Parts: sequence; structure tokens; C-alpha cells
Amino acid sequence: MIRVSVDTAPIDVGIELAGIAESGAGGVASFIGVVRGDDGVTCLELEHYPGMTEAVLCDLAEQAMARWGLVSAVVVHRVGPMDPGERIVLVATAAAHRGAALEACAFLIDRLKTDAPFWKREHRGRAVSWVDARESDGQAAARWAV
Repeated sequence: MIRVSVDTAPIDVGIELAGIAESGAGGVASFIGVVRGDDGVTCLELEHYPGMTEAVLCDLAEQAMARWGLVSAVVVHRVGPMDPGERIVLVATAAAHRGAALEACAFLIDRLKTDAPFWKREHRGRAVSWVDARESDGQAAARWAV
């Protein structure tokens, strides 16, 4: 089972993890990304390309399912304005064993950071700036090349 969602609504981690835990897998791994408030960030705003974003996330989840023999994969991503401390992304994977679940979870978060069409703006009081891609994100994604 694959579940992908891109929405403005807050992420209910309990509901999402309960759903994936019911898959009957032996190992469930998850990652929760939270909006940082460092450097004076008062709001993070994400835009995306509807339809294309979901397609890219589904493709990544399908790759993870095939590569690690997953039972289930969930990717939930927020868009719109978010305050520091709010959840921005949840990635969860379920597999027969923990190793596959952990590897697949890391793959999904690393690759969605570089492959999914999201655009970020940081608000610092009245100042607003677009966020450039980080070299470290590209390096993390590159380790999954086959």
C-alpha cells in the first residue's frame, strides 16, 4: 500500500502511523520534519506544482517499495504557510524487517528533498526570501543512485 498526500492541513502523526502499523510488517520506520525557527524564521511557506508533486512522490514510494520489498509506504507533505514547530513532512515505511524499513525511509526523505517540486520561502519579520537548494541535500540523495 502506498499513501501520498500533499495538503495544507496539519499532519496527524498518530493516525498516519496507526494506519501503517496495521500492515502486519515486522518493522516500521518514520521520519518527521519540523519547521525550524532558527535564524529568526517566523514562517516557512511552501508552494508546489499540484499533480506533478504527487506524481513524483508516488514514483519515489514505488521505487522504495520495489527496492526494499516494503509492505507499505506513506509520504505526507504540507504546503502553504507554517510556523516554527509545525510538522512539514512525515515519511513512514513498513517492511518485514527493520533494516529495510529504515533504509527505505532514509531513501524517501533524501530523494524527496531533491526530486519533488516544492518551492520554499522563509519569512523573517517583514523580510521574505526564497530558499536555495542545499548542497548537502544533493549529496544525501546521490548516495541512493543505483
